[in-house]
Amino acid sequence: MMEKNAKIYVAGHRGMVGSAIVRELERQGYINIIVRTHKELDLCDQAAVEKFFEQERPEYVFLAAAKVGGIAANNEALADFMYENMILEMNVIHSAWKSGCKKLEFLGSSCIYPRMAPQPMKESCLLTSELEKTNEAYALAKISGLKYCEFLNRQYGTDYISVMPTNLYGPNDNYHPRHSHVLPALIRRFHEAKTEGLTEVTCWGDGSPLREFLYVDDLADLCVFLMNNYSGNETVNAGTGKEITIKALTELVAKVIGYTGKINWDPSMPNGTPRKLLDVSKAESLGWKYKTELEDGIRLSYEDFLNNPMRAER
Repeated sequence: MMEKNAKIYVAGHRGMVGSAIVRELERQGYINIIVRTHKELDLCDQAAVEKFFEQERPEYVFLAAAKVGGIAANNEALADFMYENMILEMNVIHSAWKSGCKKLEFLGSSCIYPRMAPQPMKESCLLTSELEKTNEAYALAKISGLKYCEFLNRQYGTDYISVMPTNLYGPNDNYHPRHSHVLPALIRRFHEAKTEGLTEVTCWGDGSPLREFLYVDDLADLCVFLMNNYSGNETVNAGTGKEITIKALTELVAKVIGYTGKINWDPSMPNGTPRKLLDVSKAESLGWKYKTELEDGIRLSYEDFLNNPMRAER
């Protein structure tokens, strides 16, 4: 168990996941949380990261920093996604180990699992068949981080763990018109359509893919729970165990935002993986379950979007 005054470093504290972990740690009464902005510490700079760990020597590390994006961003910048994520995570994990960090938690993504993995996807299906091509670079980087944690455990007896979240959404999401994920992109699109009085909106693909969504504060709750209650080489899936079609999701977002126009589909645009549902029985067997239902979470996300005009510009 992490002591309430233990020195805890949250890497990526300005992102959606990192900021949620900081909120959750503070909520639970942890008082010694250290953070660094990208300006203060470039995690891709090996010497700078080593120096930071030597000076600060955090006892616990949540590695939530990453270069992220949706289908378009992943497809356009394959090399950048692989290089930046690989370098960043190797620097942090290696420096944490060298400085004697007690426990590290690495955050991955469900895209690490094979494109056609049996559904729902168990943790054990990792590396059993080929990845989805549109985010292969990101997935390979995340798999490498997860495996490096496992190999350190096996070679040096460390206690490094990893958690694999499904699609996330919530406060501090990225609403960029081209580089965001599906749910924040829909929030922005329907908000703009409503304010501009558009009579119809066109969405990518045919609406058939199934997706699972987890509210980011629920993930943060699990992250702190695992840091205190789990050790092991195998990753832990983070999700709800429930799925929804993109079409139904789109209609739900429109409903929450109050957009009443027509929704069209453009089947010439990519759908991505047909189905991505996580098997969450492992997390549940440890004693954890999600709390926030999708419609409530979308409502909270929309409030965050409206209250963060700068965020909407990104």
